[in-house]
Amino acid sequence: MNDLVEPLDIDTDPSAHLALHSLLDEQTADAALSEREREVRSRTREVVARHVVPGAAHADETGEFVHESVQALAAAGLCGLVFPRELGGTADTSVAYALAIEEIAAGCAATSLVFMTQTHAAYPLLIAGSDEVRHRYIPGLLDGSRYGSLCITEPNAGSDVSSLHTTATPVEGGYALNGAKTFITTGDRADVIVCFASTDRTAGRAGVSAFVVDGSWGGVTHGTPFRKMGMHGSSTSEVFFDGVEVPAGHRLGAEGEGWSVVMNSVVKSRISAAAQGVGLARAAYARTLAALKRLHGPRLPDEDLFELAELRSRILQGRLLLHAVSRQVDAGQASTGHIGIMKKSCTDLGWDASVMATRLLGPYGDLTALGVERCLRDARVTQIYDGTNEIQRLLIGRETTRAMAGLT
Repeated sequence: MNDLVEPLDIDTDPSAHLALHSLLDEQTADAALSEREREVRSRTREVVARHVVPGAAHADETGEFVHESVQALAAAGLCGLVFPRELGGTADTSVAYALAIEEIAAGCAATSLVFMTQTHAAYPLLIAGSDEVRHRYIPGLLDGSRYGSLCITEPNAGSDVSSLHTTATPVEGGYALNGAKTFITTGDRADVIVCFASTDRTAGRAGVSAFVVDGSWGGVTHGTPFRKMGMHGSSTSEVFFDGVEVPAGHRLGAEGEGWSVVMNSVVKSRISAAAQGVGLARAAYARTLAALKRLHGPRLPDEDLFELAELRSRILQGRLLLHAVSRQVDAGQASTGHIGIMKKSCTDLGWDASVMATRLLGPYGDLTALGVERCLRDARVTQIYDGTNEIQRLLIGRETTRAMAGLT
């Protein structure tokens, strides 16, 4: 039997995973990293190799939720990287966060999706919630004892937040929340839900407000997970709100400030998606190297080296872009266009690298045992969520138009 149909060593031996992915580190990208950022990457890589990678193929095959993998990351103190210490975080940089997502995605993209959704649910609470709300919900999201979801997308309202049909009607002591959300990551099990709803349907974006909802409250219904192309170990479902009573203190920011909460939150979510793209590209590259070495030994054919050179070059470019824009975000200097370029380019990289890797491996690229086809399936959705890449092109184009208007 051809041993290429057997699982790769990097999936069965943690030391093999660590050795290969350490080999793929690039000094050009690492030169700008702080000692602490390298430490976060090293710790994440270790946890991924020992506790995430061994269950990745099983989760993909069965659709079993990657609970144990996420719990291992939380136990290592990695779920609160960009949050303050008083809330259970570690007050690290966005670069450190991006490095962690890249490592997790390189081992199991589904785990990285659940991991980053914890941040996406907690971050609006951090920037717009009361002290009581922050301390009640954020620590549980960071220690993994509670799962969170961000509820924006609706059956007839995706990227256009101003057209939300979910409503929050003022009642005594708070609001009555009614509506339906779809394509919600971890929506089937969310304990903490950040829901965006219209408090004034006539005001467009200015009528959108944000609320934190406990998943156990009456009127909250969690849908059955969808069957998907990829990210099988991460659940995606509908969430329904039927007369849910939300206390006024659970509104995030002032009434009508939901659009601002969305815009301030998507900065982190687009870093997440971009880092997934780089991690998936690296996973496809690493798996291709391991498969070709098994087939040819350490001396690879020149025609394969040409393709591998292109992959390595593009991955390094993606890493440099990811790190640079993440650093700009922390400095408050990243424009919407820069963030869009990062998100679009890095998620396109994850897809393109996976396509190249499957082509390079020929018939072997289609085998589930090698895991390259999983990279391809997982990469597709990163181009869609957190602002589709078509939306990113629109935002980049608008910024270019504004710059042109300033020319004399």
